[in-house]
Amino acid sequence: MAAIVDADKCTGCKSCVEVCPTECIEIKNEKAVVDADVCGECGVCVDECPEGAITLPD
Repeated sequence: MAAIVDADKCTGCKSCVEVCPTECIEIKNEKAVVDADVCGECGVCVDECPEGAITLPD
């Protein structure tokens, strides 16, 4: 399972894109989108997101 983005909270600030070590996040339609096939579930984006819009699955 990959990181999950809550589109209602995401502001498209690109903080997650800048810190993702696998480069699996991109901004589409002003929202972060995670490529589940590449995401390593490291949690760096979760910690970086100022809006709390990204979580890891349980």
